[in-house]
Amino acid sequence: MSSSTETAGRCPFGYGAEAPAGHHGYEPFQMKDPFTAYAELRAEQPVMFDERTGLYVVSRYDDIKAVFEDWETFSSENAQAPVRERGPAAKKIMEEGGFTAYSGLSARRPPEHTRIRAVVQKAFTPRRYKALEPFIRQNVVDLLGRMLSREERRGDLVKDLAYDVPTITILTLIGADASQVDTFKRWSDSRAAMTWGDLSDEEQIPHAHNLVEYWQECLRLVRVAHEQGGDNLTADLVKAQQDGAEISDHEIASVLYSLLFAGHETTTTLISNALRELLARPEQWEQLVADPKRIPAAIDEVLRYAGSIVGWRRKALKDTEVGGVPIQEGSQLLLLMGSANRDETKFIDGEDFEITRPNAREHLSFGFGIHYCLGNMLAKLQAKIALEEVARLAPGLQLDAPGDIAFRENLSFRVPETVPVTWKA
Repeated sequence: MSSSTETAGRCPFGYGAEAPAGHHGYEPFQMKDPFTAYAELRAEQPVMFDERTGLYVVSRYDDIKAVFEDWETFSSENAQAPVRERGPAAKKIMEEGGFTAYSGLSARRPPEHTRIRAVVQKAFTPRRYKALEPFIRQNVVDLLGRMLSREERRGDLVKDLAYDVPTITILTLIGADASQVDTFKRWSDSRAAMTWGDLSDEEQIPHAHNLVEYWQECLRLVRVAHEQGGDNLTADLVKAQQDGAEISDHEIASVLYSLLFAGHETTTTLISNALRELLARPEQWEQLVADPKRIPAAIDEVLRYAGSIVGWRRKALKDTEVGGVPIQEGSQLLLLMGSANRDETKFIDGEDFEITRPNAREHLSFGFGIHYCLGNMLAKLQAKIALEEVARLAPGLQLDAPGDIAFRENLSFRVPETVPVTWKA
């Protein structure tokens, strides 16, 4: 067994090859429909070592929740580490470009994590959410109106709605240029590819350039906040530092580096998956159209059934065990939240989508324990507004060829490339 970075992330079988015997159909980078394999793993091998990635794959709810909770044994330090080691050319580009970004919170451990989270949490105030809500709603209305004005009556809910809404929201929240959506999306795509993808050395090169630009922008935003202040989250963090909070400029920039990705990428996917799953079930969609107060509960069911993140990593700091399987110190784990969220020992008929499910909120899509997602309320607020306005302005939307929707290939994120829709005049 090897859990070194030389092994982790390599995929000698390729995307198109079948899983090795004994892996129950599990393909680590394929996201089209991983759930059949997840069910097989839960039933037959809930803790499985996958030699292709160098990761122990954990698939049952109770085991995953216990690992999340035990941060002293299972470190988050590898959560943002590249699945595949960066090649020499990419390393050179990033070193020469001054790339020193580190995780904002998700890969940090106490006491550092505790210290930084305490400062950042104070900046995520209800006042900021309340101030953003009408802005988010107007943005959704404008984008929907633009799509619905097309004579051909065809659209793509990813490109026409979900792509822009969370990006503009997070850029506004941190004080970045909200007109540069495509630039920030390009940087975020590169971060996802470089961290959770399986790129060759040559394929990494353009993404390395993008990450240098991305990090330099984060540093610039901190400098601007020092020089000009402002009414945004970056300025709040700088002001907290000036008032004595223990957080450095590099740590603030690292928080921005994480927020600019996590603050919109997963929410874009949440909105896309919510509309994709609901429109595929007209009887449940019609319930929300008739009674929009049901939307928050429906969002929790979407998070359970079709979460944006289906797998997250941890590292064992000592010899231990998970689900009765011995885990050696230094071993790395992949926690399949997308599997845990359908575990029928926790969710009755877990493979079924049901917006009235009573315990949907117990999903693990935001993690659990000290690293529980800090931006969960903002993500759910944006999804709620998007569903409310689609239900109000376009209740008759219909999915177009839902079986043809492709999903990006990576280890952790289940992202639909498109959600094509049509509507009647």
